[in-house]
Amino acid sequence: MLNPLVPEKRQIADVVAERIERLIIDGVLKVGQALPSERRLCEKLGISRSAMREGLRVLRGRGIIETSQGRGSFVAQLSGGHDASPLMHLFNSQPRTLYDLLEVRALLEGESARLAALRGTEADFILLRRRYEEMLAAHAGEATDPREHARLDHAFHLAICEASHNPVLVHTLQSLTDLMLSTVFASVNNLYHRPAQKRQIDRQHSRLFHAVTERLPDQAQRAARDHIHGIRDNLKEIEQEEQRLVRATMRLEGWA
Repeated sequence: MLNPLVPEKRQIADVVAERIERLIIDGVLKVGQALPSERRLCEKLGISRSAMREGLRVLRGRGIIETSQGRGSFVAQLSGGHDASPLMHLFNSQPRTLYDLLEVRALLEGESARLAALRGTEADFILLRRRYEEMLAAHAGEATDPREHARLDHAFHLAICEASHNPVLVHTLQSLTDLMLSTVFASVNNLYHRPAQKRQIDRQHSRLFHAVTERLPDQAQRAARDHIHGIRDNLKEIEQEEQRLVRATMRLEGWA
């Protein structure tokens, strides 16, 4: 299929590079992952070794892959970490950004869940079940580190996004991973030690998982949004409780 964004006439190296780029865009090859051997790539893509090497040279020039002695070629870091971006620093430093991010999550993950229910393959659902069961196992363990717990929770939501088969949506969420993890960590750290809130979140995750894997797009979208909105409402209620406690303590101590 012709891409209207690039010239029609291309060299073989560009064609090879584009095919490897598609593997990256589709999430088959992930950031930091080593590329298969040249022999395996040549067999998979049906190209000669010289064409493969030219294609890899193009990708290195574009900064999409890196090659190092002893490690071979691997997918480069395609977007700067949050420390490299002043904007990401500002987002991370402002408490109100938490609620802005939850709004974004509700929009993106709601659509991800809907598309996953429509487009997900059986292989996608096998991977999604693995992420779901890993998350449940962490929920059952009282001693799980909150940051590890947040990582597993985020992996579950990312698996749903990957099942949407919309690479732009996937890479948008992946580019926000550090920021998204901050919202998941806030949920884990503030809500999971509260039995009522934990039960609510577990029920929401269950509804989301089953709606996607049972191919119910409208229910999946609603379940994803309800989950994020529930986290938002619970966190706001905790903030209000803390503010009421501060005010009451100040009155008790004669501040007002």
